[in-house]
Amino acid sequence: MDGSTAGALLREYYTEIVGRYHRRPAEPAEVDAVLAEEPSDDLRLPTGLFLVGWYDGEPAGCVGLRLADLPVAEITRVYVRPSARRRGGGVRLLGAAEAAALAHGVTTLRLDTRHDLVEARALYARQGYHEVAPFSDSPYADHWFEKRLRPGVDGSHSIAVIKKRT
Repeated sequence: MDGSTAGALLREYYTEIVGRYHRRPAEPAEVDAVLAEEPSDDLRLPTGLFLVGWYDGEPAGCVGLRLADLPVAEITRVYVRPSARRRGGGVRLLGAAEAAALAHGVTTLRLDTRHDLVEARALYARQGYHEVAPFSDSPYADHWFEKRLRPGVDGSHSIAVIKKRT
């Protein structure tokens, strides 16, 4: 898989969350600024992973995994394209991230999200993530979640449609 697919998904992700934050369509310059302010270069080994989910032969979503503070890792950049939503992609992306985390010795996954991303918060809760005290000082984080992983139980979701960024 080439980096252009990952880059396109990241741009779509930020376009959506910037627009939702401002409650209006995001301007390209705003998205460019956020991409520069919040680089994703650490989402490749050895510090992380960036996984792309595919649906009907097309890239449909992504999830990042930061591995810098093992055995704790952070999930980030969870995104499913609008055309692929309501088909279980978010669950599969989280499952793939959990399986990858377990393979790297992670015992605890953390993530944060904003108050307006209600769909994301509901997804995380359904998948066993529970709210915890703040563990970061991001100005865009309103809710912090954590999940303890159990080998042989978590990460057993199908990951056949998931590919790593190379």
